[in-house]
Amino acid sequence: MNFNKVIIAGNLTDDPEKRATDSGTTVVNFSVATNRFFTDGSGERQQRTEYHDVVFFGNTADNIAKYLSKGSSVLVEGRLQTRSWEGQDGKTNYNTEILGQTIQFGPRENGNSSGGSKNKSSESKKQKDEEIPVIEEDEDIDVEDIPF
Repeated sequence: MNFNKVIIAGNLTDDPEKRATDSGTTVVNFSVATNRFFTDGSGERQQRTEYHDVVFFGNTADNIAKYLSKGSSVLVEGRLQTRSWEGQDGKTNYNTEILGQTIQFGPRENGNSSGGSKNKSSESKKQKDEEIPVIEEDEDIDVEDIPF
């Protein structure tokens, strides 16, 4: 049996980066920080932070770029994918990332569930009034379309 499923909940470490593939499909990259709390052998409470690279495509990517910003709370479902490429120094580099399939936007500082706080004044009020759905990615993306 084979199974590749990841679910994380955390906060964006920076604003999402939006691009387009050669075929015009929107791509967004961002990093999510998750915290783990535990008690070590000496009884002291510890915290470890992990950083996860996440990629989304299509309409979902457009919505992420529109509504999320650094500090936004998200729940991401997807699968792990490791890419490799040869660097300018001739070394093979690897990056393991989450290829996102579903995302839920967490609550904003003002209590709404549409993401970060980068929007100002009337644009912010307009977005506050919009309902943000859970977005599920139905289209299959060819990894060869990724521009990086």
